[in-house]
Amino acid sequence: MNCAGTIALPAELPQSRWVALLKLLADDDPAVYQPVRQRILSYGPQAGDWLRHYLLSNDPVLRGRAQEIVRLFDRQAADNRFLAFCLGHGEEFDLEQGVWLLARTQYPHINPAGYGALLDCFAAELLERLGCDADPKRILAAINQYLFLELGFAGNEENYYDPENSYLNRVIDRRTGNPINLCLVYLLLARRLRLPVVGIGLPGHFICRYQSTAAEIYIDPFNRGKLLSKGDCIQYLLQGNYSVRDDYLSPVSSRRMLLRVCSNLHQICLHLELPHESTRLQRYIVALAR
Repeated sequence: MNCAGTIALPAELPQSRWVALLKLLADDDPAVYQPVRQRILSYGPQAGDWLRHYLLSNDPVLRGRAQEIVRLFDRQAADNRFLAFCLGHGEEFDLEQGVWLLARTQYPHINPAGYGALLDCFAAELLERLGCDADPKRILAAINQYLFLELGFAGNEENYYDPENSYLNRVIDRRTGNPINLCLVYLLLARRLRLPVVGIGLPGHFICRYQSTAAEIYIDPFNRGKLLSKGDCIQYLLQGNYSVRDDYLSPVSSRRMLLRVCSNLHQICLHLELPHESTRLQRYIVALAR
């Protein structure tokens, strides 16, 4: 797909120079490729627009390198959108929108609408099963049966610190994740079903709570929806040498929940010695903690 003549080039980059850069971009020698890559990156996001014409190139080297650079620019754009979202909202916002904006900073080409439609399908299936049942324990048992036994969602105990556990698209793809992201799945389904379920940020763990005038039930999605009492949660705090504070058992706002997702990711990236990713996540934490 050599269509350089159709690409809008900046005034400071003649077409002949751009064609030369493209040829060098496909050079097998890393010593040639790296400085050329940096030169292309220096032209900013417009370079990504030029390279989109080569994402399906017949040259596998050029195709792969064009894809890598375009993805980098797309991640930068997603990064800016997420930061703008964080800075432009208060304590409560559309949590689902925020979570998908975060996911696109790592996976810029995902389709959030498609994942939303899948969650809609899950909720529709559950609604048929629940019918008019108003008993909280039977409602939660039906959700747990469907989500954890039939769909196969489970806590990722084998690879707890895998960064993919913290991105909702990968949690849905793989049916596994960390506590807070499994709680996100539970919450987003509960909201579609108009159930009174909120997130509860225990220190060191994250759970959900169903609360109505008739019942107060805590749910641990990481442990396949295990039902807990308030006493169980207090016992958890005492066993972990945490003080028993009201805020530990209070609903977490959208902002605090997204902040905790980003904080977890930041700690994981520090542990895995990923400095660029750690710095990126630190910016999110600052924006969300304001």
